[in-house]
Amino acid sequence: MFSESSPAAARVPFSFELYPPRSSASNDALRETVLRLAESGPAFLSVTYGAGGSTGGRSLEVLRFIRENTDVEPLAHLTCVGNTYAAAATLIREFLDAGIRSFLALRGDPPHDQPEGFLGDLESSAQLVQLIDRVQAEHAPYEETPVPGIPGAAQVAPRRRVDIAVAAFPKGHPRSAHRTQDVEALLAKQAAGATFAITQLFFHADDYLAFVERARTAGITIPILPGIMPITSPARLNRVLELTGEDLPSELSIALEVEPTVEGRREIGIEWAARLTREVVDGGAPGVHLYAFNQHETVLTVLAEAGVTPALRR
Repeated sequence: MFSESSPAAARVPFSFELYPPRSSASNDALRETVLRLAESGPAFLSVTYGAGGSTGGRSLEVLRFIRENTDVEPLAHLTCVGNTYAAAATLIREFLDAGIRSFLALRGDPPHDQPEGFLGDLESSAQLVQLIDRVQAEHAPYEETPVPGIPGAAQVAPRRRVDIAVAAFPKGHPRSAHRTQDVEALLAKQAAGATFAITQLFFHADDYLAFVERARTAGITIPILPGIMPITSPARLNRVLELTGEDLPSELSIALEVEPTVEGRREIGIEWAARLTREVVDGGAPGVHLYAFNQHETVLTVLAEAGVTPALRR
């Protein structure tokens, strides 16, 4: 889906992350966002999966909408912690039955109603990668294409393997015991069958570029896609830091705090994300993955200001 890029690349691949609507009322707005993002030509649109399966059904609804109403590849998030093999396999089959052929395999956080330390049958995202590949092999061992003009005849071909993305952590996972653990974990995911990685967010290009260099030295060959989030308010920045354990980006934090207007803060966040996009692409990133927060205008403006897409039409 991705290959290593260069500043002279004719077109930089990009993609977006969405989450399922919290309520039926927000569903129409999300569908409009999907259509607007799809018009820009992304490599894929990913849809998050609710913790403990809380929005699993709505995730599948969004993925189906993408598949049936756009030409963009839908990518489903799956989490494994706190799940059984049987339940996880059933969920994977449900997505495959809906025509989903791209996944992001995540460990995830334990459900709130389970005891602390409860992991379930699948203890790592590498094990989930293996399960996705195995379930798909059983689900579709080969593909048949009808032969025109010959009723009942079909051409048999090897099945298309699913794309399985995994997470990478340039600044280290909050639960990492040492600096090299995140590269070692990514190596295990690659060995399990992952086809590319998407990073946790970061705030400086050097964080991503240094991580990629360490990963390549360690033998990781899959594309590592930088995850970039436009931060447009102090509240959003604080929430992101709380969830990820990232260090406070003081320059961005101060700029957002001293700017008195909502629009001014939005422009600061867009400028920061656009600069970060340009820097990682110039450094060889195979594309960019933007967290859209179910809104299209901000991320599309980031890509336009970074020179990845044409300027937005008003």
